[in-house]
Amino acid sequence: MVFNLIMRMMRYAWMMCLVAVFLGTLGISQSVWPATPDQDDVIDFAQKAVPLALNYDQGNRDSLVDAQNDFTTEGWSEFMMWLDGFVDAQGAPTGSSHFTVTGDVLVKSHTNGVTRLSVPGTLKQESTGRATTTYRVVVDVEVSDNPLKIRHLKAVIVRQQPR
Repeated sequence: MVFNLIMRMMRYAWMMCLVAVFLGTLGISQSVWPATPDQDDVIDFAQKAVPLALNYDQGNRDSLVDAQNDFTTEGWSEFMMWLDGFVDAQGAPTGSSHFTVTGDVLVKSHTNGVTRLSVPGTLKQESTGRATTTYRVVVDVEVSDNPLKIRHLKAVIVRQQPR
């Protein structure tokens, strides 16, 4: 009796595998569910868009807003709120910022058309008459699909471990 039950369970498992293989070879999975951008495309986008957003020069408004097309409307508003106090009345940065990617982009998740990534790097900030500071950071990014746009971007300083 136990043997018959085990045999039926194995037969069922094999049938499910065959059905999955059959459906996969028909390409049904691609036609039933909406296509999402290839993960490599999202990573490439993030590797280019994040430095563009975080690289700007003091007094040069164009160097800041050149990244605006890579953001959703809401994402750009959030990013500019993050920079509140660091732009003048005309929207030009009051300091300079330069970001360099220093490692592999980590894909954290992909749900509901949004890919969450972490981009490691160094962020160098400088201002006239003030010291230059360089931070190790991880930039948390949310990228929406179709078209690829930044929904959220925030640089988080990486604390160094005591030795």
